[in-house]
Amino acid sequence: MGTNNARRLMAPVEFVAIAGVLALFAGLTVLMVTRDVVTAFIASGITFVAVIMVIAMLLLAVTPNNTPEGEKDKPDSGND
Repeated sequence: MGTNNARRLMAPVEFVAIAGVLALFAGLTVLMVTRDVVTAFIASGITFVAVIMVIAMLLLAVTPNNTPEGEKDKPDSGND
């Protein structure tokens, strides 16, 4: 049970790390193309925020709903 709890605590760090890596990739790509540090920094920030928002929306879509009260006692009630 301890590893499951530690995994839940590390989940937000993993999401921010994924967003950071993608933002770094986008920033470096823009920097190599334009050779403008300010534009690369702006692109990196926009990418970071966009990836965080997409991950948050996907997590909201995946989270399961709670089981309604009537279905907990009678699993074969026809409301499935």
